[in-house]
Amino acid sequence: MKIIRIEQSQCELVVKLFNDYRIFYKQPSDIDLARAFLQQRLKNNESVVFAAIDSDVAIGFTQLYPKFSSMRAIRDWVLNDLFVDPKFRKKGIGEKLIQEAIAFARLDGATFVDLSTAVDNYTAQSLYERIGFIRKGNDSEFYAYRKKLSKAE
Repeated sequence: MKIIRIEQSQCELVVKLFNDYRIFYKQPSDIDLARAFLQQRLKNNESVVFAAIDSDVAIGFTQLYPKFSSMRAIRDWVLNDLFVDPKFRKKGIGEKLIQEAIAFARLDGATFVDLSTAVDNYTAQSLYERIGFIRKGNDSEFYAYRKKLSKAE
């Protein structure tokens, strides 16, 4: 298994996973919408997508969006999407994808990575906290987390 950064020309690798991710969050299945959304984000350099590849098939992905601060004149990152094919869960793939996203953000000069997850997604919460994300707030549906980055890590 390897982790790669997806370019626009490789978008098709993660379209099904992205559609499955949307279904997980109670959205209707729409493979064409999933494809168009991902292609547009990658074409416009509006997101960064990493995929876990096994035997030339994507088995997991994560998507990050930039978060800008005018005051600090810096770009941080939001880990917005993380999904691993259910057949490949409990093998550390989600953690590897997150670690790749963190390494990318750190190299990009970010000071933190933010994310949120559903309040009933206990597996994800446990993983994020194990990696060092700190819960910084919540509403009735989602918990917000932040991992501060330092150049020394």
